[in-house]
Amino acid sequence: MGCTWIRGLAILLVAGTGWTQSADRLSRTDSTIVLGGPGEFLAAGAEAMRAGDFEEGIQLTTRGLERDAPSNMDRSAALSNLCAAYSAIGDPDKAIEYCNESLGIHSGNWRAFSNRAYAYWLKGMYAEARFDVDAAAAINPTSRQVASIRAMINEAVLQPRISTEDRQ
Repeated sequence: MGCTWIRGLAILLVAGTGWTQSADRLSRTDSTIVLGGPGEFLAAGAEAMRAGDFEEGIQLTTRGLERDAPSNMDRSAALSNLCAAYSAIGDPDKAIEYCNESLGIHSGNWRAFSNRAYAYWLKGMYAEARFDVDAAAAINPTSRQVASIRAMINEAVLQPRISTEDRQ
């Protein structure tokens, strides 16, 4: 599996910008979670990540968490974005820490479950990845990202079995 494909999936896992976010949007089945309002660094960080510039996105999002005084919902979304970005640059351990923190703030954040499932997949921790992808699917059953990660887990876990029979 190519690095470009994995980075592309990571871009899909990052929350977008463009609309305002109410407190209940994070747990709804919308396919885009949004950082709105005065959080210019958080919004710029999300945009950088979506453009594939994960290092810049990490820096901007970290600065936004420190300076923008985001709401709990925006903080949860931003932490989930950091999780996706760290997975994309190959640091699943750090990614999992950010997803755990995001879920500690809002346990209904399907993106954090989805992003953590991806980080677990990167580590070969398929049982944990399956648990998280099931949790994400329970919240957002129509997500393409969740379906993609589920397929990756299945591909890794479901090894083909070839049996030979003596047919004489």
